[in-house]
Amino acid sequence: MAQNMMLYWCSGSPPCWRVMIALEEKLLQGYKHKHLSFDKKEHQCAEVKALNPRVQVPTFKHGDLIVNESFAACLYLESVFKSQGTRLIPDDPAEQALVYQRMFETNNLQQKMYDVAFYGYYVPEEERHESALKRNKENLVTELKLWDGYLEKMGKGSYLAGKNFTMADVVCFPVIAYFPRLHCPKEKCPRLMEYYEMLKDRPSIKASWPLEWLEDPVGQDTLKDL
Repeated sequence: MAQNMMLYWCSGSPPCWRVMIALEEKLLQGYKHKHLSFDKKEHQCAEVKALNPRVQVPTFKHGDLIVNESFAACLYLESVFKSQGTRLIPDDPAEQALVYQRMFETNNLQQKMYDVAFYGYYVPEEERHESALKRNKENLVTELKLWDGYLEKMGKGSYLAGKNFTMADVVCFPVIAYFPRLHCPKEKCPRLMEYYEMLKDRPSIKASWPLEWLEDPVGQDTLKDL
């Protein structure tokens, strides 16, 4: 079945990484894939344009079906291969609700992290202001406290939505992994860092670890002054 799948992806992209984790968790190794470079703008190639009107990655194809948004691709894989590999969406409605909530809240954490870590990349030099960056940092610290509180409430050794690894972890871990990567002070999010240490060696995560992170384990220090 995996041979009928094609994933266009860029290394280090949280949306791409989460789809790759989902594929691993559903035991769909052996899927076809094409590794593209953001720096060389390879993700804007003709193959991606033909499948994805937004011209972005991940672009995922299963047979004749195209699923481009990472959340949609992950949920699709769970729906089609529900009984295969790790069960990522629980049956209980209350448990489901928490999984979905943490999944979609990930967008807040990712955007606020980007607003600080990649401020100089996304904002033209003439539009940068120290006051804006200061505000972005404050917003990120507040967001990290929120997630630390979630894990504190769940108890030591918990995943994001309870005692089991779920789609919430698939979706959010690639974002959380950026904090130690970019040298965020551990005291800003101690519970998230415990969570990171607990999950970083999970087989699905190790198998899909960003290639450039393997080549350069240190990373930039754009969050060191948070």
